[in-house]
Amino acid sequence: MDTAASKYDGVTVYRRLLRYVVPYWGIFLLAILGMVIFSTTEAAFARVMQPLLDDAFVKQDSDTITWIPFLIIAIFGVRIIGSFLSDYGMAWIARSVIRDLRVRMFEQLLRLPIKYYDSHSSGGLLSKMVYDVEQLADASSNVVTVFIRDSLTIIGLLALMLYYSVSLTLILFVITPLLATLVIYISKRFRKLSHRIQQSMGDVSSVTEETIEANREIKVFGGQAYELRQFDRINKHNRRQFLKMAATNALSSPFIQFIVAIAFAMIIYLATRENMQVGEFASYLTAMLLLMQHAKRLTTVNAALQRGIAAAQSVFHFLDSEIEKDTGTETLQRARGEIRYQDVSFRYAEGEEVLHHIDLQIEAGQTVAFVGRSGAGKTTLVSLLPRFYEVTTGTILLDGHDIRQLTLESLRAQIALVSQHVTLFDDTIAHNISYGALESATRDDVVEAARAAHALEFIEKLPKGFDTLVGENGVLLSGGQRQRLAIARAILKNAPVLILDEATSALDTESERYIQSALDELMRERTTLVIAHRLSTIERADKIVVMHQGQILESGSHAELLAQNGHYAALHRMQFREQKT
Repeated sequence: MDTAASKYDGVTVYRRLLRYVVPYWGIFLLAILGMVIFSTTEAAFARVMQPLLDDAFVKQDSDTITWIPFLIIAIFGVRIIGSFLSDYGMAWIARSVIRDLRVRMFEQLLRLPIKYYDSHSSGGLLSKMVYDVEQLADASSNVVTVFIRDSLTIIGLLALMLYYSVSLTLILFVITPLLATLVIYISKRFRKLSHRIQQSMGDVSSVTEETIEANREIKVFGGQAYELRQFDRINKHNRRQFLKMAATNALSSPFIQFIVAIAFAMIIYLATRENMQVGEFASYLTAMLLLMQHAKRLTTVNAALQRGIAAAQSVFHFLDSEIEKDTGTETLQRARGEIRYQDVSFRYAEGEEVLHHIDLQIEAGQTVAFVGRSGAGKTTLVSLLPRFYEVTTGTILLDGHDIRQLTLESLRAQIALVSQHVTLFDDTIAHNISYGALESATRDDVVEAARAAHALEFIEKLPKGFDTLVGENGVLLSGGQRQRLAIARAILKNAPVLILDEATSALDTESERYIQSALDELMRERTTLVIAHRLSTIERADKIVVMHQGQILESGSHAELLAQNGHYAALHRMQFREQKT
């Protein structure tokens, strides 16, 4: 068998899931004890039927009539204890396992490389965190409870039935191979349908999330009908998969029970021809009926088991995804900011090469702007510096150190980022400025960073000032306000290398003037890489790098490039005409 395939087969995956139960073995043993107690009471109740009928009803024995009611009460009293220990104990373990898995999955989300997010929808990832992992609750609690408790109960009841009649009980063993064949076939179908359901749930989550995030575009461009058709198609597919699962479940359990019922009918028929006492037959029949009830539960639990295995396969595939590699061993205290790209090429996974043999020298403290049409490779080139992606060939040096030799923590500590798409967290303004490694900053430092970013003027007007909650992704703030908070965060970090990716694009004219002034002051002491669309914002850059189709066409100062009358000059003339019109 293929090693990769065997790693995710049903048995291997379920064993791996049960390993998460091991830390809670104490509670598990208590739950097992409860199951044993519960199973014993079932057989005991069936056994009581014999003296109840033979001695109490037929012989009218006064002692039996006196103690039998108390014995029945005692049996069911003990049953309550066993049921609580098994049910609550396994539920406690299940929720602990789900908690542990969710923590592992969240840690995995933080460690995955950027390329993973490029190829997986956020809706699908959310579905794994919410839906798939929840399916494991039944597989790690109810399934185990039913399997162990009902199996023990069936063993106890079979022992009692064998005690009364070996020949009658052997009939049950004749049908076992047929039942096993049916269960194996049904298990495979349940698992296949469970995978389809998980996929369809991911599609539902993905389309729903896109609609929530793009609600303004949908309204403006009249996309409601299209999005509704898309969702209706996916939703119907999801419904069909659930109904197929329901149909399989609805047919499989009664069919298996029907086969068992035939065997039981034969037993009852033959039992009437044996010389069994009324009480013995009542005990045997009670044990048989209880066994049928527990056998039914064992057959119905298969659907939950297969859903759990399918969900576990999805979860473990995710947990086994390749995380961001930190191959570095060296650290930098604080870089000067000298950057050098040496013969750097890059291609996305299984895609065409998007950067071709880039050679670029950036001196410490220089401001270098990257310009070019959309798709020229500007953002990709800059994204290689913090190792969001790994170079395909070539080397990038920071202060003479190959960035692959630096630890990711040390490398990224040297870099501050302000991008066009500002990310804010649903927290206070102060926490959004002093985010992550900056949490140790004092309130005075946060205020000074906000002042330098010209954010203090609007923060002080808010009811709670720096303690104001900004909402999900800063929805309660304007675009310009969000951008200024992102710039304040970068100012507070005080890193020697600054990346500005269209950092002023979301600002109005007045805000841009303030921010540009703050950025000019900030960039004097730092190596700054600027990705710009509007050429007017980078005219004072020390060096302008013109990119086209993954290559550097020109580089030089604004005046030098205009004098060359090449690609940059053409872009400049085009934008100048657009501004005039």
